[in-house]
Amino acid sequence: MRFASLGSGSDGNALLVEAQCGTTTTRVLLDCGFSAKEVERRLARLGFGIDSLDAILITHEHGDHIGSALTLARKGSIPLYMSWGTARAVGADEADVDLYVLWGDEAVAIGDLSALPYTVPHDAREPLQFVFSDGASRLGVLTDVGTSTPHISAVLSGCDALVLECNHDAQMLATSRYPQSLKARIGGNHGHLNNDAAAEILASLDRTKLRHLVAAHLSQQNNSPELARAAMAAVLGAATTDVIIASQDDGFDWLSL
Repeated sequence: MRFASLGSGSDGNALLVEAQCGTTTTRVLLDCGFSAKEVERRLARLGFGIDSLDAILITHEHGDHIGSALTLARKGSIPLYMSWGTARAVGADEADVDLYVLWGDEAVAIGDLSALPYTVPHDAREPLQFVFSDGASRLGVLTDVGTSTPHISAVLSGCDALVLECNHDAQMLATSRYPQSLKARIGGNHGHLNNDAAAEILASLDRTKLRHLVAAHLSQQNNSPELARAAMAAVLGAATTDVIIASQDDGFDWLSL
């Protein structure tokens, strides 16, 4: 199994996950938060087109995650997976798409991949995050969540790789020019993780198998790669260079498990 990001941040998110078994390959896109043209451009950067996708999975209905998902699903006849709440929020339940409804903690098989959706506190209709497995390794993804829960820690423990939201630095957000209402939303229990909260989640996990850690969904206004790396590295007892940053423009290149 391997994975790569097309981009991560408030301007758009998309994560490509691939599994190979013998002569077969399964490739899915988690979130599709860019225009159709931009998704295709970024896929091409990795050497693929939309015809290479076996499915598109969506975490929730916010624009930086749903983006052009319905458009590309129709254009490429690609199955679209999301919760019923997300489907209703974006009109996918009435759209001309091949829709599969996901339920929290019920894994779904997509070719050689198993995708386990799990529920999280976020200000969306019925948000889900995911753990992917090829039967040998597990990739945990947590990109939009306001606070930790025991369930999150249980689901993400023992992963071989982790993509973890480090949205903002609490002090930078507090002193930013954002309106107070937006600060409250971002920093609230249904908003986004700050670096310290992300570090607390990481510290709560069984990390004995962890090979790759990616800090994701960084705010370009209220965080920095250096601050996110420092918070994660302190938990790992590792060098800051061991923490990978998912950038808005470039995402990150393939990581293999």
